[in-house]
Amino acid sequence: MTTSKRISYSISVTILAVSALFWIILLFNPGGIMTVKHCHVTLEGPSKASLQMMLQMNPVSDLMTGWTLMVLAMMLPKLIAPVQYIYNRSFKNRRFASALLFIFGYTAVWIVMGFFMNAVIVGLNLLWPNSYIPAIGVGMIAVIWQFSPVKQRCLNRGHDHLPLAAFGPEANRDAIMFGIMHGVWCVGAGWALMLFPMLLPAGHNLAMIVVTFIMISEHMEHPKFPRWHFSFRLKLLRVIMARTKSNLKTALNSN
Repeated sequence: MTTSKRISYSISVTILAVSALFWIILLFNPGGIMTVKHCHVTLEGPSKASLQMMLQMNPVSDLMTGWTLMVLAMMLPKLIAPVQYIYNRSFKNRRFASALLFIFGYTAVWIVMGFFMNAVIVGLNLLWPNSYIPAIGVGMIAVIWQFSPVKQRCLNRGHDHLPLAAFGPEANRDAIMFGIMHGVWCVGAGWALMLFPMLLPAGHNLAMIVVTFIMISEHMEHPKFPRWHFSFRLKLLRVIMARTKSNLKTALNSN
């Protein structure tokens, strides 16, 4: 194995391991940070008192902690290729720092988006507590967005890799800007898919796994001309099936 391939393999394994760690935390859901606790709504409907009670039961810090964990668990695998790009185009003593700055910039975009997302989540749960209506509505929007030319443009731009300076503050700036721009296009492509699991009264863990699979799959696809088209972008499934078939064929031949 060449040095370049060994580095790429190490990056993939490390990022997937960290993502798996965050998934374990999410699935155990310590302190119920991934579930919105509901309060009783008055007969007159949602009120200021109901909102205050809901925010007391669901502090913003808990909501943002759960959101950040979800972003890191679901999105880190999508950053393997950009981090490999950074390692291939940075001096050895700058690689790790540049990769961290890139991830920081990327995550910061999703965290900012998380404030708006959580506001929507709290508002919809206040209007329809323990209801599937918000999830169904956002799910319909997500399906429409999934096949839209705007989403395809965002996916295409997500493949852009910015030039990186080699030295000094410029290198730090470029790494952070690379992460920010990558995050912006990622948010544009996946905002509805990310919101959908958080609105489900039950089964949000399974929904997060399915959404993660979809988002990784579509990120693996090659850029396409932006237009309305029904494409489920299941490249990850095709890769898994092809490798499974290859491994079974190798195992049968060895016997």
